[in-house]
Amino acid sequence: MKTLRPVSVPERALLVGVHLPAKFNGTSEERLAELEALARSAGADVVGRLEQRRERPDPATLIGRGKLEELHREAEARAAELVIFDHELSPTQLRNLTGEQRVIDRTQLILDIFARRARTREGQLQVELAQLNYLLPRLTGKGVAMSRLGGGIGTRGPGETKLETDRRRIRGRLGKLKEELETVRRRRAQQRRARQQTALGTVALVGYTNTGKSTLFNALTEAEVSVSPKLFATLDPTVRAVALPSGRRALLSDTVGFIRDLPHGLVAAFRATLEEVEQAALILHVSDISSPGHTEQDDAVRQVLAELGVEKTPRLLVFNKTDLLEEDERRELKNSPRAVFVSALEGLGLDELRGEIERLLPGDVPVRLALRFSAAQGRERALVHERGRVLSESFRDGMVWIEAEVPESLAHQLGEYAVKSA
Repeated sequence: MKTLRPVSVPERALLVGVHLPAKFNGTSEERLAELEALARSAGADVVGRLEQRRERPDPATLIGRGKLEELHREAEARAAELVIFDHELSPTQLRNLTGEQRVIDRTQLILDIFARRARTREGQLQVELAQLNYLLPRLTGKGVAMSRLGGGIGTRGPGETKLETDRRRIRGRLGKLKEELETVRRRRAQQRRARQQTALGTVALVGYTNTGKSTLFNALTEAEVSVSPKLFATLDPTVRAVALPSGRRALLSDTVGFIRDLPHGLVAAFRATLEEVEQAALILHVSDISSPGHTEQDDAVRQVLAELGVEKTPRLLVFNKTDLLEEDERRELKNSPRAVFVSALEGLGLDELRGEIERLLPGDVPVRLALRFSAAQGRERALVHERGRVLSESFRDGMVWIEAEVPESLAHQLGEYAVKSA
């Protein structure tokens, strides 16, 4: 039996970038830098890189026999235990490439990171679904290689104990996972309907992974969502209220980060989470303006949004991390009408952002009312405090008198308590 390496010892990984004209997206340096960031997020110790440009992939090995021999020599020289390809490998290629070192591709690496990050039952279900969909076509002929997948990067997560099951059992498990996720979707739909009854506008934060979405979410809502420089730090969506300049409130959701060439299976598996984006009245597209590759990253986000079918949803581009720019670069940005420019970390530009959110959110304008409640009507009073802006509150003749600005939808709900329009 193969002895598993201690969890605390990072695997030595060699990265392989294969640049194909038909698939090329971003510079080779950007792609390999991103692959290295992904590998480090998964706990690897990156010991080297190998690159190749090809007109077309080799069907058997992707890189061809000569480059494969060079790969084996390089891996041996650097004592690499793991080889990570920045290209999805077919089952045949994966089988032919695997030798003394384990071989995984970019998709399997991303799945491993997702398995590490998932905390809720919903997130774990979604990761397992994606893992098993990836595994199923790769079962045939794996034999000994399958028995070696007992630990290390690319083998973690809810599905790891099922890696030696046969196709029939995996298909059965996939069916059960889809049923459980359908239950999650129904529960989320109920939660959204409950939120919609409060008539609060819904705003979804989207963006490339590690653009500072969670930091911005915390800055706007005063929440304490976990923030990390690692890729895909946020998997499970969080929803909090955000106060807008007029006193109106909206619901803001922090969602999973996107990435270029995001595997289709991941988008499908995380459909329940991404429904927060589909149902939003406004999408905030957060971009890291300090990243040299932010244009390509933004295009990758737009591609996923198109796949979700939300092209017609109002969208606001938010350029984050302006504190990392030079002063002259920041001055130039102020002349651009294309977006809102902020630094979530430093708290810069947030008032302007709140104003733009309010301007773009549909309807529910504030209405000024004078209201009178009995001592027993605590729930109604709480709604005024929660969703409106209280201007004055006093106690007379055993009643509570409140003057406030409240959303128009709430004003209709409280009509029987209104004394007069103020």
